Amino acid sequence: MGRGELAMTRERFESLAEAYGGDVSRWPAETREAAALLMAAEPDFTGAALGRAEVLDAALDAWRPAHAGSALLERILAAAPQARSRRWIDWLSPAALGAGLAAACVAGVVVGVEFSQQSSAAREVAVSNTLTAISSSLDLEEGA
Repeated sequence: MGRGELAMTRERFESLAEAYGGDVSRWPAETREAAALLMAAEPDFTGAALGRAEVLDAALDAWRPAHAGSALLERILAAAPQARSRRWIDWLSPAALGAGLAAACVAGVVVGVEFSQQSSAAREVAVSNTLTAISSSLDLEEGA
């Protein structure tokens, strides 16, 4: 066995056969050597496990999906919701919202940095000026 490879147990062998099928060459490469050792040591057990997996492999290989007729296809397409056409403005709204949020975040960071570098008296003046500007802006809007 290679480095880091675990010994193959019966349970592991059965799990691999169920997962990868009855053809050991389709199993992961790192498990094949250990599987071969167990197959040599316990041919009856491993043969039975591989046989069960081969039966399932054959059933899966033989299965074919039923063909949908054109009438069924037409009924499905008729029942499907119609795609709504979108105007370019519909795509712009989410982008504008994102840009507005990003601008607000940047403004918050800039104001925070400015305030952290000012003295408390300068902060009070800046806040007062900002509130006065906002108040004037609101008064202008109410008069409009």
